[in-house]
Amino acid sequence: MQDVLTRIGQCRIIPVIALDDADAAIPLADALLAGGLPIIEITFRTDAAERAIRAGAHRGDLLVGAGTVLNVDTAKRAADAGAKFIVSPGFNPKVVSWCVNAGIPITPGTATPTDIEMALDYGLSVVKFFPAEPLGGITMLKAVAAPYGMMRFIPTGGIGPENMAAYLAFPKVLACGGSWMATKELIAGGQFDKIRDLTRLAVELADRVRPTK
Repeated sequence: MQDVLTRIGQCRIIPVIALDDADAAIPLADALLAGGLPIIEITFRTDAAERAIRAGAHRGDLLVGAGTVLNVDTAKRAADAGAKFIVSPGFNPKVVSWCVNAGIPITPGTATPTDIEMALDYGLSVVKFFPAEPLGGITMLKAVAAPYGMMRFIPTGGIGPENMAAYLAFPKVLACGGSWMATKELIAGGQFDKIRDLTRLAVELADRVRPTK
């Protein structure tokens, strides 16, 4: 479990992708890898999610997670398809409990100190901060995170190249989630070279940012 979280921290960026066509999973994976990002979170917002996760996980060179996991059944389907980590938009105790018992890393969505303390009760050390920008951005995250030195965060929601550096500079941020480098429009248009280039730019930006106290 910790190995997966370590790998996420090394990537520093998680592409959060909703795929309408599972056949796009392989060329998308190729584009992300060519851009230097060996990770993807495929969300259960479409019917293609399970097949896309299976296709990506089967490769072996990509860390594949499942997002928008709203119930235990979906968590089981994601794990069976090969997802190595689970992400949910909110804190669902049943989903968190199942993942913890199954030994699958889960980063549930949190927005308040109460959410964070619930996560601590389940032994979690990393949570999602969502939706990051509408909640108040990095200023809000720093305020909420202040009492919890043991917790790290994956802010997601409204993050892009214009504000990602501010999040990554905060030592309690493990990684940032976002979809700007592989939007639904780019995927639908088959613009995988553009996705590769945007991914490379995102990785280069992340590499230039060092956490500051």
